[in-house]
Formats: sequence, C-alpha cells, structure tokens
Amino acid sequence: MATSAEEISSLLDVETIAVVGCSSSPGKPAHDVPAYLQRNGYRIIPVNPFSDEILGEKAYDSLADVEEDIDLVDVFRPSEEAGGVVDAVIERAESRGDVQGVWLQLGITDDEAGERAEKAGLKFVQDRCLKVEHARHG
Repeated sequence: MATSAEEISSLLDVETIAVVGCSSSPGKPAHDVPAYLQRNGYRIIPVNPFSDEILGEKAYDSLADVEEDIDLVDVFRPSEEAGGVVDAVIERAESRGDVQGVWLQLGITDDEAGERAEKAGLKFVQDRCLKVEHARHG
C-alpha cells in the first residue's frame, strides 16, 4: 500500500480530485476537507447522488458520470462501501486511463480493495486524511 512519504507526495502532486461522498454540509469532514483542498489549488469534482452542486462545482451521481479527467479519487464512504468505490475507480482507470490513485480517508480501510487497486496499477492510500497529509507535505 502507498504509505511512503514519496508515494504520498506523488499523489499530492495532482490537479483534479474527485471526492466520492463529498458533503454539502459545512462542519463535516466530507465537506471541510474538499473545501480546504479547493482553497489550496486543487480542482474538486464532487460525487454525491443527493446533491446538484457542492463547493460551487457540479456534483455527479457516480464516477462513471464524470466527463472530465480525474487524477485522484478521494473516498468519504464507510469501509464496507470502499471496495465498490475502488472497483469503480479501477474500471474508470482501465477504460479512460485518467486516474492515478485512490485515497481512502482517515478511518476507512479495505486491504483487499487496496490489493486490487495496486494490481491494476493504481496508487493506493487508506486510513489517512488528505488534508493532514497536504499540510504535512505541502
């Protein structure tokens, strides 16, 4: 699993981050972390089937619905849903070739999904906060 400082730094050196489970509610980590990333120059693409717009960006129902290229997928879904999200990332990466990695936020883990992601050539981080790592490495 991608946990070395070098691997994490390489994932932080992207432009566009799709956030699966992005929240429209300020105060929730799934809103505040993407907002922080957006303020720090990343293009955020919210993926949330219950919202039309988050952080001033069009929200999509699924990763498959996102028309533009994605560099990294940040996941704010429970661990039991992470495998399905990772499989959707793998499918997208294989069909479009745009995604470099998948990042499961703090408290979200799925070792088997991580193995599938890495086997598909994706970088994989789990149980780490993208905001904390950005502040640490940025």
